[in-house]
Amino acid sequence: MHPVLLAPSLLAADLARLAEAVAAADAAGADAHHVDVMDGHFVPNLTFGPGTVAALRRQTTATLDVHLMIEAPERWIDAYADAGADGLTVHVEATPHVHRAVRRVRERGLTVGVALNPGTPLAALEPLLDEVDLVLLMSVDPGFGGQRYLPAVEGRLRTVRGWLDARGSHARLQVDGGIDATTAPAAVAAGADALVAGSAVYGAPDGPAAALERLRQAVASSIRPM
Repeated sequence: MHPVLLAPSLLAADLARLAEAVAAADAAGADAHHVDVMDGHFVPNLTFGPGTVAALRRQTTATLDVHLMIEAPERWIDAYADAGADGLTVHVEATPHVHRAVRRVRERGLTVGVALNPGTPLAALEPLLDEVDLVLLMSVDPGFGGQRYLPAVEGRLRTVRGWLDARGSHARLQVDGGIDATTAPAAVAAGADALVAGSAVYGAPDGPAAALERLRQAVASSIRPM
């Protein structure tokens, strides 16, 4: 299993001080910045666009992990690639042309991921597992930060981890939603090796550095059952 990567979600940061949030996470050793793009259609919220990603790119050399929670993501892949994203994750539920979207991300030379909402059967992922670098399982219904973690994701993580291991895949298994020092160990034990944490990092009263260190310590002893 890969070392566990920590990607603070900028959705939970002070949006008027994004550059400071990025700098704080970089200084704290975050592995990536998770950028939640929402369109008000696929999910009931509006967040960032390509212009924001381009501005973030000017602020950091760290990985920009862009999560497209938008309808017809294939229409926007070039725009986010041009803006400086390092990886794009598209939702299986967001387009009938998910293979086309995945292949376009690959053509642009970016890390490609596919995401699945909590209520979508895992079988929707199987045709894509050999084509992606990352599988993201949502542990909340997407749209807003600060939601409560759904423990049922752990069974889903175990299943997908088994599928990836059986293929000899190097794809990462990411989990997003309600991740903090309490929930992270169970997610890692179930097979996750990339964690997205928003409120737990940017809402921490003692700051992102202390919050990320708590997460590291919490997952350090989480050993996935073989």
